[in-house]
Amino acid sequence: MTDRAPHAVLWDLDGTLVDSGDYHWRAWRETMRGEGIDLSYQHFLESFGQKNDRILTTWLGERATPETIRRIGEAKEALYRQFAVAEGLTPLPGAAAWVERLHRDGWRQAIASSAPAENVRVMLKALDMDAFFGAFVSAEDVSAGKPDPQVFLKAAEKLAVDVSASIVVEDAAAGIQAARRAGMKCVGVSLASVLDADVYVRSLEDLPADAFDRLLR
Repeated sequence: MTDRAPHAVLWDLDGTLVDSGDYHWRAWRETMRGEGIDLSYQHFLESFGQKNDRILTTWLGERATPETIRRIGEAKEALYRQFAVAEGLTPLPGAAAWVERLHRDGWRQAIASSAPAENVRVMLKALDMDAFFGAFVSAEDVSAGKPDPQVFLKAAEKLAVDVSASIVVEDAAAGIQAARRAGMKCVGVSLASVLDADVYVRSLEDLPADAFDRLLR
C-alpha cells in the first residue's frame, strides 16, 4: 500500500463502530418526556443517524423554533454522554481489529458522523481509539446531514485524500446514499437490513481480508 497515493477509510460512528443506540433511545425518551412528548421507539428508529435539527423539526412541528431545537438537543446530548461515560462503550464485533489493521497498513482514517463534536470526542476516548483517527467531522462542521454528501467530502478534505481513494463504512441507507453522492466506494454493515453498498456484510468480522484494497483497484 505504500507505493500509491494517500487512501482513506471514513467511518460512521453510531451503529458502525459502536452500538450506542440504546443510550440515544433512553436520552431522547427522557428528554422528550420532559417536553410533554411520549416518544415511540419506532419514531426514534426512523430518526436515527439524522442531525438533531431535522429530528426535532419533525417531532415538534410548530414548536420547533431554533432556540427550542438548540435547548432540547443540548439536553439530550448531555444526557447521552452521561450514559456513555457512566456505563461505557464497546466496539462492535470486528471494529477495533479493522481500525487497528488499517492504521497499521497505512490507511488514513476519519470519523464522519452526524453526532455533535463533544459526543465524538467522548466516544473515541471511551473506545480508546483516538490515536487511530487523523480527523473527525461532526454535526457542527456541515450544514446538511446525510444523505447529503457534505460530511464525507469534508472528512476526505481534512485527511487530504481524493474522493476516489476514500472508502465509506456505514450502517444506514442514508449514509450509503451520501457516500454514493460523494463519489466514494462504500461498505455497508448492518444486521437490521441489507444495504445497497459496494460491499455488504452483517458484521465487520465478515469482511474479507482484502476488502478495502479490492475496492480501490
